[in-house]
Amino acid sequence: MTTLTNAPLAPLLARLFEEANAATSPVAGLSHEERARLINSKTEYVDFYGRLKDLWLAISPETGTLLYMLARSSGARIIIEFGTSFGISTLYLAAALRDNGGGRLITTEFEPSKVMRAKANLTEGGLIDLVEIREGDALETLSTDLPETIDLLLLDGAKAIYPEILSLVESRLRPGALVIADNADFSPEYLERVRSPASGYMSTPFGEDVELSVRLG
Repeated sequence: MTTLTNAPLAPLLARLFEEANAATSPVAGLSHEERARLINSKTEYVDFYGRLKDLWLAISPETGTLLYMLARSSGARIIIEFGTSFGISTLYLAAALRDNGGGRLITTEFEPSKVMRAKANLTEGGLIDLVEIREGDALETLSTDLPETIDLLLLDGAKAIYPEILSLVESRLRPGALVIADNADFSPEYLERVRSPASGYMSTPFGEDVELSVRLG
């Protein structure tokens, strides 16, 4: 048995996914082209995601299980997450840390109401002691005071700035560190970077919406 499959986390995740599936999108009226433009904008992402402050933006249960498995199998102890939202992906990663024997997860979210909800979920799941939530723009919150060595990086915030977030933490990624980017197709600049033979990564699409990369050196 694992932290992931036991109470209090397993029933909590089931309930959170039910809530996420029942929620409606505040940008449902936007065209696909307009949503894509806003998602890819490096200047309008704060306003756009501010409009989504009540939207879950949750990973799927399958992606959550993948995150847990990758963190567990790699023995991760230090994890950085860009994009907390309501903390579903954070719960999966923190569960892996617990089952790895402990560690530290630094996650960042600029919407205060989501920070409060994520803290409540992590507390209910019994994992808050492993997690530091930094409130604010990740370009600032992840620019200082990072651990010397990072085992795993999850990119699941504003897609337009995936390359900038990677640059902030790249020097701390240990050889063999995993970088998981959700919905990476919305960041072609990021994909071009990690898939380049000269980038220092081996990278491949995984499933329908995840890019999985390994830091080579």
